[in-house]
Amino acid sequence: MNLFGDALAWLFDPAQWSGTYGIPTLLGQHLLYTALSVLIAAVIAVPIGWIIGHTGTGREIAVAVSGAARAIPSFGLLILLVLLFGVLQVPAAALLTFVLLAIPSLLAGAYTGLEAIDRRVIDAAKATGMTQWQIFWKVEFRLGLPLLIGGLRAATLQVIATVTIAAYVNLGGLGFPIIQGIPLRRFDQVLAGALLVALLALIVDLLFALAQRAAVPAGVRATAGSGRPARGAHRERHRSQPAASAG
Repeated sequence: MNLFGDALAWLFDPAQWSGTYGIPTLLGQHLLYTALSVLIAAVIAVPIGWIIGHTGTGREIAVAVSGAARAIPSFGLLILLVLLFGVLQVPAAALLTFVLLAIPSLLAGAYTGLEAIDRRVIDAAKATGMTQWQIFWKVEFRLGLPLLIGGLRAATLQVIATVTIAAYVNLGGLGFPIIQGIPLRRFDQVLAGALLVALLALIVDLLFALAQRAAVPAGVRATAGSGRPARGAHRERHRSQPAASAG
């Protein structure tokens, strides 16, 4: 309990809120790396995921690539890229690390969002004479948006957690109090840094959860909220009744 109190005292110390290594500066660095990484990863992964989901081809490759990328240890990847890029290109190496870690979740969110759509909806859109672009933009994109935001949510949270180790290569961020405090045995500072990262992750997660909920089309939300089974479920239940009574 004393350690927690000391961590709070460190957080609310006015000296920690100003200067080059003040909390606002470190927070800005953390958010900057996170936003840039997720944006670059989205530009790469989302169009590929949409193509896979729309055409139905390449899913196995995407699953394999996503699984392999998720298995890569982030700290090891960061150190490897820093060594390959050289000490003068540390920011680029770190950014590439975060981008590679964000791609799998974004790729999965993009193609699963389109794959989850009932094929009868797509067939109905084709029957009305919609072009492939209209089907994608008016049907697939809107119905797949919640899952895409879910992938964006997962990718952002993973990057927020991983950017913490950027301080190990002297790039700042909210991991700086943690990395600095461990060798100094300033465990109050370490805990304070961990609390800051956790609080940031919780706030971002909440915002994405609200966005994901808002992205669900009103008609889909109303159908899900009513709790009414589909017509096929009614027919299946009626079919099963005679069989049950016969038993």
